[in-house]
Amino acid sequence: MGSVAGHSVDEYLETIYFLAFPIGEYRPSTGSTAIASRVAEMLGVSRASAGEMLKRLEADGLVERGEQKEAILTEIGTERAQRVVRKHRIIERFLTDFMGYTAAESHVHADELGDTFTDEMIERINVRLGHPERCPHGWPVEPEVEQAENAVLVTLADLEAGRPAEIVRLAEHDGDLLHWFYDEGLAPGTKVEVRAARPAAGQLDVVVSGSDRAIAEKAALGIYVRAA
Repeated sequence: MGSVAGHSVDEYLETIYFLAFPIGEYRPSTGSTAIASRVAEMLGVSRASAGEMLKRLEADGLVERGEQKEAILTEIGTERAQRVVRKHRIIERFLTDFMGYTAAESHVHADELGDTFTDEMIERINVRLGHPERCPHGWPVEPEVEQAENAVLVTLADLEAGRPAEIVRLAEHDGDLLHWFYDEGLAPGTKVEVRAARPAAGQLDVVVSGSDRAIAEKAALGIYVRAA
């Protein structure tokens, strides 16, 4: 498999996949494309490391480079990325449903276990678990379902004030933030509403399950909701 700066090819593909299929209305201007700096930021590596790995993925035919040097998944790349993503989500369910780990812990361990299970083992686990529809953080196990659902979701930061919504998914790329979501009771299925945005303070005043609190905009960008 091999890795650069501690991250495997599969972890890079997972990140590029996440950037390639954004939530909500597609706005290229928000810089959601998989450029080296964005990939580096999400994986917590240097731009040089990310650039090196993107070159390698290109040489392997998994990505092509666009006009802004962004990484665009090829057909083979997309197929492999979807397999990686699906595998990760099934392992997370195995860890929570069968091994008793918390949702936040499952993400960390799933990354470590990615290469441990063969595709055949993953299918057996999937069957044993009764074909779970979503990972513990609300992401559909099947990538096609996820991509179709993306259009009806918005980030909490983009939710219009006064409109009730329900948390559907939580961003996983930042483990600390993921733990924080659960500590704050911001799990999938929770009812939320934005009272007011305070851009100058970089915060939102929100109501979570009936109680008021302030949430940093950075955190709100990682909470994906469906408006009621």
